Amino acid sequence: MFQENLFLSVLFLVFVLSAAVQLFYYFWFYLAPILYKPSETKGTGQPVSVIICARNEADNLKEFLPSILEQDYPDYEVIVVNDCSEDNSYEVLGEYLEKYPRLRVSNVNKDPQYTHNKKFAQFIGIKAAKNELLLFTDADCRPETTKWIEGMVSHFNEGTDIVLGYGGYLKKQGLLNKYVRYECMTIALQYLGMALRGIPYMGVGRNLAYRRSFFFNKKGFGSHTHVISGDDDLFVNSNSDNKNTCVEYSQAAHTRSLPAKNFSEWFLQKKRHMTTAPHYRERDKFLLVLEPAARAVFYIAFIVLTSFLFLWPSVLAIFGMRLIIQVIVLILAQKRLNEPGVAGFSLIFDIFSPVINGAVLLSNTIRRPGKNQWK
Repeated sequence: MFQENLFLSVLFLVFVLSAAVQLFYYFWFYLAPILYKPSETKGTGQPVSVIICARNEADNLKEFLPSILEQDYPDYEVIVVNDCSEDNSYEVLGEYLEKYPRLRVSNVNKDPQYTHNKKFAQFIGIKAAKNELLLFTDADCRPETTKWIEGMVSHFNEGTDIVLGYGGYLKKQGLLNKYVRYECMTIALQYLGMALRGIPYMGVGRNLAYRRSFFFNKKGFGSHTHVISGDDDLFVNSNSDNKNTCVEYSQAAHTRSLPAKNFSEWFLQKKRHMTTAPHYRERDKFLLVLEPAARAVFYIAFIVLTSFLFLWPSVLAIFGMRLIIQVIVLILAQKRLNEPGVAGFSLIFDIFSPVINGAVLLSNTIRRPGKNQWK
């Protein structure tokens, strides 16, 4: 009996500590994007090069490219790097070249003796750009409004080299879509919140801007060129700091992407994205692992403590307090980031997301994707 009580007492302390860690993340990091009020900006009007890399994206280019070419911004070009496409991307782009004078196309032809990942196509686009300010998105993305470019580049001043934006997913039917949008929103709360607290660690290529001169001064993709992903987050992780990075996530500056159609497609996409995690700075890896680890411990400890009815009123009170704070933050976040309908599933998704991410990491450990896989 004594050993059992000692074990449960220690477990209760661990439960309290894990709850405290999570509340720290919610109050310090996740609330930051919700409460943030940007200062007056001065960068509007600077010439911009929008860069899109595309491989076999004819349908998406046909549907989404006009929303980028018809932005309400005075001075910009759109560069599409058509990278070894085997569909009718050439025809779609040729049609748009005649219609939109802002459009420029760089074609990369397929070479059986040489394969490459997306970073090579990105580099081609950066080299082709005429302007200092570079704004990146994907072929399957569309801006929420015609003010997207204006919003994303408005923060560029003398001290700003990187601007992190919000790239959400289109709302569709089904539980998978809700989880994809929930995860996208919570990841955004994390990377935007950490950036606002002076710890920028990643951005998303669906909505990211930086200076062309900054890219070349930092040796481009450098030591992580071989990593299949990371043209966005690894570049930011390697080169951002609390002085050169700003955030912009007003709804006018959002982008929306096509979500995965099924779990298998999403799982493969998630695997590719998580190949970058081992290459992050040590500080960032610690901060990113700490919260989900504390969350897993929190739920396990809760189940064990309640099953033994050990200090159950205190256990339920702590659990309830943490749940209420979580729901309030996520309701505010879904309003700020325009992600309706995901906060109601937060408890279920919150429990299972560490398990899912752990499975993805384990899968990557057992079998890593090829280094030159494009997408």
